[in-house]
Amino acid sequence: MLSKGSGLVGKGMPMKFACSLVFSFLIVLFIWNVQPVLAMDLQTAKERGLVGETASGYLEAVQTLSPELVRLVAEINGRRQAEYRGIAARTNTPLAAVEKLAGARAMEKSSPGSSIKPAGTWQKKKD
Repeated sequence: MLSKGSGLVGKGMPMKFACSLVFSFLIVLFIWNVQPVLAMDLQTAKERGLVGETASGYLEAVQTLSPELVRLVAEINGRRQAEYRGIAARTNTPLAAVEKLAGARAMEKSSPGSSIKPAGTWQKKKD
């Protein structure tokens, strides 16, 4: 890879340091390329078909998810449940009815081609 007569090493840079520098550069490149996957948001996960909307008003995994996406889905579902409980309490409506209405609206608002689960099986939303 690096020899004494080439590039950085030939200009007086110790071989060990040059190798360390190259290795560090490769690590930065790897992290830079992986970071978008780790920092994926809900919209991207939906567009990639990893998660979808369900009739229950909550998100579910369509495919196996990374731990980061599992946490994202759990966080969003937790916030949704808190909101649904608040709506149910304010309107004196059963929680299940609020969840069902929210699920129908979420599926309706989903982009064409995204995954929805209206009745137990995943399907791609049409126009």
